[in-house]
Amino acid sequence: MQKELTTRPEIKLVGITTRTNNVRIFESDPATNKIAETVQKYFHGGLYGMIPNRKNPGTTYCVYTEYESDHTGDYTYLIGEEVSSFENVPEDFVQMTLPTQRYVKLTNGPGPMPDVCINAWKKIWTMTPEDFGGERAYLADFEVYDARAADHSNVIFDICIGLK
Repeated sequence: MQKELTTRPEIKLVGITTRTNNVRIFESDPATNKIAETVQKYFHGGLYGMIPNRKNPGTTYCVYTEYESDHTGDYTYLIGEEVSSFENVPEDFVQMTLPTQRYVKLTNGPGPMPDVCINAWKKIWTMTPEDFGGERAYLADFEVYDARAADHSNVIFDICIGLK
């Protein structure tokens, strides 16, 4: 896992959301694994193609925000794409603006999905503020899947953890 401290400018996103927690994402029951259900709906339904004003078509953002407390509480999960504007967004989509924030960018992989993602988050949950380069803000954290993630058996992706 490579680490880089960075400040990211505001990001406008459009996608679909669900409310979940980290206990549910490890359950194998599709009725309770809300993230897997949301990801399948997004990709199998071709929803990415319905998002107007896409800045980088094919680059997917998975955002963790509206934290109830920390990584042990409920949070909102969004899957979608960065957009240049919120004009003409279809009714069933959510608009989200991530403010300018300081992050630690962790580059993960290569490895097969979903294992590479699950293993990265398990490691993150054990990291200290010293490991991150600051205390977590729990405002917004996100994953970025770009061309490096095209081969699902050999995925490389970034996780940006928001810092105070």
